[in-house]
Parts: sequence; structure tokens; C-alpha cells
Amino acid sequence: MPNAKRKVTPPNLYVIRNERLTPPPHLLAGERVMLFDGECVLCQRLVRWLNRVDPGKKIHLATVQSPTGQDLLRWAGLPTDNFTTIAYIANGDVTVKSDAFIAILGQLGWPWRALRIMRFFPPALRDAVYYAVARNRYRWFGKLPAGTPPPADGQGRRYLDGGHR
Repeated sequence: MPNAKRKVTPPNLYVIRNERLTPPPHLLAGERVMLFDGECVLCQRLVRWLNRVDPGKKIHLATVQSPTGQDLLRWAGLPTDNFTTIAYIANGDVTVKSDAFIAILGQLGWPWRALRIMRFFPPALRDAVYYAVARNRYRWFGKLPAGTPPPADGQGRRYLDGGHR
């Protein structure tokens, strides 16, 4: 059957399956974390928004510049310098770019969860928009000085590293 067609399933390009036997460092079983650029004003605004719309603190946070963030990036096999995207770690899987943002929306309540409809847009289109914003985020929104603490989260274990860098 040389002419028989095989069904080929395209890989999920932006979900990095972690085949390690060790769980992610700094996370308890079932916890999830978003890694973000602590020097990015846009990212800080995203964190303030997340603090407001996720009062149950389902999603923990860590800056990529913090020791905790660096440990998680190394564990995930992601670059520890010049990191230009958000990363979301849940259940041993690492998601980046627009897929990470969509996965985060899926953990929130109404109406934010409904925005997961964006997952039906072609990944190339979603990520082109994501890259355009990521490339220009400092120019459009500004850059915070190194060591600026992330936005306050109230009480609880939102920041894995206590909000320190």
C-alpha cells in the first residue's frame, strides 16, 4: 500500500510536555504558576488584573528574574535570560505565548473564561499579535527599574517567592 494515506496528527506546538520524574520546584501538588517579566509595566498590569479577577489565588506568580522563577525556567528547559513571554506551569506541563494566556483564562471565572474562544484562532495569528506586543512592550508601556517589587496581592500565597527578587 504505497499510496495509502496515513493520518498525521499535528503536534501541539506551544505546550511543552515535561517528561521529568520530578515535580516542578516550589510548587505543591496541583498548584499552577504564571512566570512573568517583573520589569515589564504591561506584565505588572496583567498581574494586578489577575489579583483582582482571581481572588481564590488559583494561579501563583513568580517573576522570571527571581530565584524561584529562574529555578522554574531551568526545570522547564526554558531560557533563563532574555525571556520574552509568559509561561504557565500546571500539572507538569509548560505552556508559553498565547497558549499560556488562554490556559490562564481557563482557570478564571465568568466572563474571563469565555475568552478562551481565542484558542480557535490560528496559533500563528495569535502568536504574531503576541510577539508584536512582546517586542514593543517596553517602548509602549515602559520598563521598571530592576528590583521593583510586583504588585501587592493582599493575603495569601500568591507569589511563590514572597514577591521578592
